[in-house]
Amino acid sequence: MNATVSTFSIKQIAIDFKEITKAGLAISVVFSSIAGYLLGVVDFQDLKVTTLLMLAVGGYCMVGASNAFNQVIEKDLDALMDRTKNRPVASGRMSPNHALFVASLLTIIGLILLYLINPKSAMFGAISIFLYTSIYTPLKTVTPLSVFVGAFPGAIPFMLGWVAATDYFGIEAGTLFLIQFFWQFPHFWAIGWFLYEDYEKAGFFMLPTGNKDTSTALQTILYSIWLLVASMLPSLGYTGRLFISPIAAGIVFLLGIWMIFYAVKLYQLRTAKAARSLMLVSVSYITLLQIVYITDKFLR
Repeated sequence: MNATVSTFSIKQIAIDFKEITKAGLAISVVFSSIAGYLLGVVDFQDLKVTTLLMLAVGGYCMVGASNAFNQVIEKDLDALMDRTKNRPVASGRMSPNHALFVASLLTIIGLILLYLINPKSAMFGAISIFLYTSIYTPLKTVTPLSVFVGAFPGAIPFMLGWVAATDYFGIEAGTLFLIQFFWQFPHFWAIGWFLYEDYEKAGFFMLPTGNKDTSTALQTILYSIWLLVASMLPSLGYTGRLFISPIAAGIVFLLGIWMIFYAVKLYQLRTAKAARSLMLVSVSYITLLQIVYITDKFLR
């Protein structure tokens, strides 16, 4: 009986850790960081497995810490929404103090690992946590500009990988940052659209106008276009070592048109289903774009 209880407790702890760190999101962020790292190394001979592992674990810790801090701060608001009411802190399964301990421990481990790669990586990791927890999170109930603020820490991972590989922030890292920065807007506005009623329960302002209207849908199209423009910059020859071939540029262009198509569908239909479709396409877009960039680099 005790063994069964112990097994259940360990399983529940693992589940709660997965939920409080938002493992799915954290893993996608780690993927972006690894993509940036692979783009940053000169060739396969320069790839360091130890650095890659520290980046992956350190990156997960930083994202997990941000999410854990967020769930402590928003525990009462999370309890009001269907999508978040079963989170560990909101549901009462984990005390706020325990969650703060987990968040603090992850922050320390993450910063140490990133610092061991290079100080710049640790600095950007620390900036990410600060912006996410201290500015973005409180602003969500105050102004739609919270998404703009949140786009900054959200855009760091892709760029962080390049900095981890090169110990340098230049036009290349800035371009990777710009791509993921513009990606945040159609992605999160799509989420804000199809979860509008749920967010409304907690008083979160996730859409640029505060409403599911024509202006919000139009802005989603415009930022999808800016995303395409930013994604094509490496094909122009002005972004240093970050460069993609004409074939890769063609694929990236088609991916951008695919994204814009679904943004236009949201403008035309203005339904939760159209918004959900755009969200799914946006996730596929950023993943496929990173794969195209990496594949093109190592096949050239």
